[in-house]
Amino acid sequence: MIRNPILPGFNPDPSICRVGEDYYIATSTFEWYPGVQIHHSRDLVNWTLVRRPLERKSQLDMRGNPDSCGIWAPCLSHADGLFWLVYTDVKRLDGNFKDAHNYIVTSPTIEGDWSDPVYVNSSGFDPSLFHDDDGRKWFLNMQWNHRTESYGGAPKHPAFDGILLQEWDAQTQSLKGPIKNIFAGSLLGLVEGPHLFKRNGWYYLTTAEGGTGYDHAVTMARSRQIDGLYEMHPDVHLITSKDAPDAVLQRAGHGQYVETPDGEAYHTHLCGRPMAPKRRCTLGRETALQKCVWRDDWLYLAHGSAVPAVHVPAPKDVEPLKQPIRIDYSFDQPELPKDFQWLRTPEPARIFSLTERPGALRLIGRESIGSWFEQALVARRQEHHSFRAETVLEFEPETYQQAAGLTHYYNRHKFHALVVTWHEKLGRVVTIFSCPGDFPHARMQFPIESGVAVPDGPVHLAMEIRENDLQFFYRSSQEADWTPIGPLLDAGVVSDEGGRGEHGSFTGAFAGMFAFDVTGRAKTADFLSFSYECI
Repeated sequence: MIRNPILPGFNPDPSICRVGEDYYIATSTFEWYPGVQIHHSRDLVNWTLVRRPLERKSQLDMRGNPDSCGIWAPCLSHADGLFWLVYTDVKRLDGNFKDAHNYIVTSPTIEGDWSDPVYVNSSGFDPSLFHDDDGRKWFLNMQWNHRTESYGGAPKHPAFDGILLQEWDAQTQSLKGPIKNIFAGSLLGLVEGPHLFKRNGWYYLTTAEGGTGYDHAVTMARSRQIDGLYEMHPDVHLITSKDAPDAVLQRAGHGQYVETPDGEAYHTHLCGRPMAPKRRCTLGRETALQKCVWRDDWLYLAHGSAVPAVHVPAPKDVEPLKQPIRIDYSFDQPELPKDFQWLRTPEPARIFSLTERPGALRLIGRESIGSWFEQALVARRQEHHSFRAETVLEFEPETYQQAAGLTHYYNRHKFHALVVTWHEKLGRVVTIFSCPGDFPHARMQFPIESGVAVPDGPVHLAMEIRENDLQFFYRSSQEADWTPIGPLLDAGVVSDEGGRGEHGSFTGAFAGMFAFDVTGRAKTADFLSFSYECI
C-alpha cells in the first residue's frame, strides 16, 4: 500500500521517471542548496533521497535570488543512455517580471557527476523535455506575459500565456524550428507545469493550473499531433481538491505520469496538508502518488474521483518501512548528513566546516539571518506537524552583532530563533528573535527583550513544535533539566500561507542551526550535535 504523501515535507513539483525497475522523482528546491532533490524507489512505496545534482558554482549560483526563487519545477527523463534534467533558475519574484532562465544538465547515472548546464531559453518557467519515439526531442515551458497587472503573491491569469513547444537539437545543444503555443489551458487558468507523454498514437499533455494554492489542479489534454490541436479531458482536471475542502490532501496539482513495467498507470502530484483552524501548511508542498486507470484512451484516478486518496494500491505487496521516530545527527564525517541543506551559495566552505573542529559543525558567521546572499544557516526539512529539535552549541560572542542558535525557519519574513548572543550589561545571553510573517519589511520582534544570562560553556537549545504552537527551551551543561524560555509562539506562520499568503511563498518549514556576524569578523560557532524527533 502507498501512503501519501510519499515524500513528506517540502518536496514540490514532482517529476517522475522510470528506468527498468527503478523509479526516480525530482522535486524543486528553490533557494536551498544543492539544487534539486532526487529520490529513488523500486516499489513506489519506499523512497530514499539519493542525489542533489546541482552542486557546483558552474551549475548553480543563487546568491541574490529572492525568497522562493531559484530552482523551480525540474523535469527528469531518461533517453539515449543519459538522464536529462531540465530546470529553471528564477531570479525575480515580485513585480511584472520573473527573469526565469532554463537549463539542461545530463549524466549517465543518477549518483554520478552531472554536466555543466546548457542554457535553453528564458521565455517562462516550468520547463520539460519530451523524447519522442522517432528520436526527436521537444522542449516545453509556460510563457510568462509581463504586460498585465500580475505581481508576486497575487498572480493574474493573463500572465500565464500558454504552453510553448519547440524542438531541441541534442547535437547542436540548441532549440530549432518554430516556436508554437500549443495549449492555453482551461477556464481555471494559471496554466504551467507541462509534461508530455505518448500512448496509442496520442500525445498527452498534463499541466498544472489554478495556482499552487487551494484551487490547484492537474489538467489533461490530448492530440494526434504533438503541436495540437489539444482536446480537453472529459473531466478537464485529472487530479484536484479544489471542490473538496475536507479532503486530507489539499492543493493537489503539478505532477507527471508513469507506467510500471507491467503497464500499471500512476501519476504524481504535489499536495499540502493544512492545519486547523487557519489552513496553513507548515510542511510546504509535498509529493503524493495516485493509481490510475485508462478508459477510452483517457486517464482517470482508479478510485473514481479526481480528489486524491491518502491510501493507494501499490504495484507490489509492499508495506512502507517504519521510519525512525528520532534521528540523532553527528558531525564526525567530512560531509553534511544528507538531510541538511543550506541557502543559495555555491561556496559552502565560506559558511561552514566539518573539519576545522573535529566532531562539530562549525558555522562561520557571515551576513544576517534572512540574507539573500551569504548566510550561515544549515537546516533540515520539517516532516511532521509536531516535532522536537535539539542542539548543543559552543559559542562565545563578543558583541550583540554576533549571534548563533536554533531556528524554525521558512524565509526572512517567517522564522523564530533561539539565540545565543552578547548583551553589554548581562554578558552572554539566550534570547529570542521572531519574525512572524512581517511582509515586506521583515521586522523582528524580541519576545523576551534582552534575554537571560547563561554561564560559560556549551549551551543546550531545544524547540518543540506542536502543530501551531512553538516553545523554546534551554539549559547549561551543568543543568539536568530543560527550562522553557519565552512565550508560546505562532509556529503556523512558518508556512506557505503565513505572512503574505498562499501564492507568495513556495518552500516549507525547516529546523536548523545558524550563525551571523555582521561585524565582518566571521566569528565561528560550533554545533556539537543535532536531533530531530517526531512527537
